[in-house]
Amino acid sequence: MDRIRIIGGQSLKGSLPISGAKNAALPLMIASILTRETLTLHNVPRLSDVRLLMRILGNHGVDAAISGKRLGQSEESGETITLSARDIVDTTAPYELVSRMRASFWVIAPMLARMGEARVSLPGGCAIGTRPVDLLLMALEKLGAEIEIDAGYVVAKAPKGLKGSTIDFPKVTVGGTHVALMAASLADGTTIIKNAAQEPEVTDLAECLIKMGARIEGAGTSQIVIDGVARLDGAHHTVLPDRIETGTYAMAVAMTGGNVLLENARPDLLQSALDVLAQSGTTITPEANGIRIMRNGGDIQPVDVTTAPFPGFPTDLQAQFMALMTRANGSSTIHETIFENRFMHVQELARLGAQIRLDGDVAHVQGKSRLKGAPVMATDLRASVSLVIAALAAEGTTLVNRVYHLDRGFEALEKKLGRCGAAIERLSGEG
Repeated sequence: MDRIRIIGGQSLKGSLPISGAKNAALPLMIASILTRETLTLHNVPRLSDVRLLMRILGNHGVDAAISGKRLGQSEESGETITLSARDIVDTTAPYELVSRMRASFWVIAPMLARMGEARVSLPGGCAIGTRPVDLLLMALEKLGAEIEIDAGYVVAKAPKGLKGSTIDFPKVTVGGTHVALMAASLADGTTIIKNAAQEPEVTDLAECLIKMGARIEGAGTSQIVIDGVARLDGAHHTVLPDRIETGTYAMAVAMTGGNVLLENARPDLLQSALDVLAQSGTTITPEANGIRIMRNGGDIQPVDVTTAPFPGFPTDLQAQFMALMTRANGSSTIHETIFENRFMHVQELARLGAQIRLDGDVAHVQGKSRLKGAPVMATDLRASVSLVIAALAAEGTTLVNRVYHLDRGFEALEKKLGRCGAAIERLSGEG
């Protein structure tokens, strides 16, 4: 199993390309099931989750192909993937595949909308009500689906097709909004989604569906209206840049000092996180081809944050910001309101010398911690990259184990940081 070795103390300088957003690419790929025509996606990041979803879609009969690298294109450039779901050969998504990637559960929506049936395993380790699968199923039931839970599988049927309805989510859910958008696009009549997620990835999916012929208004607001159509066509769509990757590298620059241009980054996708970074003493300058991040000397200032749905501070940047606050000139608090058990990185940051006290869903971070390199273990995608950020500023050498978590969501991480001066390398195998 690969590991990443980091020798801390190097400031970051140069430029670093931001990849396409994983959290946009996955639902866009799943939307290919909605049409018999070809969906072509550009700027798809090279990630293990993308490869796994291609396998999962292939199980249903989706023919997926990756275009060859164009002249002058680097490994850090996004790929072009064509997906053709001309013939759906299987409407069952088995446990052994769904359990490996939670987002693959969303195939239930386009499968049900187009084929009138779907049998999809509940995601691994998921009790109904946790990271709310119940809200996804509620949305489908509102559209007329008949749903049963049988031996760990959700069996959904709509033999006469889905019918437009009003879906009023009791809490904001990105997955629920994705599912409702896809299902309602082929439903008979008008669907109104209330308390819809406003995340840029939801808007990206809606924009792609519109190119495919869907009739959608209000994406990016709390109310989306969809007039169902009889069929959708193929389309070309470019995945938007990854706001979580942008925020992650911005915090790495803030942590280590330096001056880095984040190429292709869009400030509008993560303004709240950029505002927090500015409060911490980081200089942020939008440029024509990205965002420049600078921190040359000067202390990191403590900032209190509370995670919230978009446009608030993203839960997916909470662990990275916590790493940054370990070096702040004072104490800060981080309130996690989106997911329970989202503080798994605290114990590993403590191994590097971080001083963090947990009180329920609030973390109290004592700044000016002296961070020293140590072996640490990645526990999930966002937690793992917080360890990388801390290691960049720590004294000595840090070994990050279980880096397959990083490969799920960060394209060419060690290459991108290495080109900006970080002393980072991947070690293959156990040795």
